[in-house]
Amino acid sequence: MDFHLDSLLNLPNVTVFTHRQKPDYTILQLELLNDGISCPYCQKYSDGLNQIRPILVRDLSISGQAIYLQVPRRQFYCKTCRKYSTEPLVWMDTKRNYTLRYEDYIYEQVQELTVDKVSFKERISAAAIAIILRRVRQRKGKIKKSQKLKSCLQTVVSL
Repeated sequence: MDFHLDSLLNLPNVTVFTHRQKPDYTILQLELLNDGISCPYCQKYSDGLNQIRPILVRDLSISGQAIYLQVPRRQFYCKTCRKYSTEPLVWMDTKRNYTLRYEDYIYEQVQELTVDKVSFKERISAAAIAIILRRVRQRKGKIKKSQKLKSCLQTVVSL
């Protein structure tokens, strides 16, 4: 647990357990601080840890060094409804290899540079960038729709 790395990383309910420095990148091994989750099926609290599958996830670079997070993907078993669920993380979508903020960064880079330049700079394929762009556009579309709905509801309530 390194306070400076934790504050630099700035992810909720996460601490950096250790790190491994490689010539081209750094791996930060994360530890999740919460003991359980709210079951997505029955909304009861569940701390019955079933399994942990660590995955590598690309995050924003620090001082020009590529950063990969070793994330412990935890699966819980709910004793109430007897179902298994993987812990949701607000900073990363399920079954993704990138943090949301890294996807947003790639999206912004493509607005200023070409896909080929971003691909070369970040060492990811053009196909991966296309997928990231589609996901970010979908996410931004959902945010705009939700803001529009909220605005309409506020107008109705104020009448």
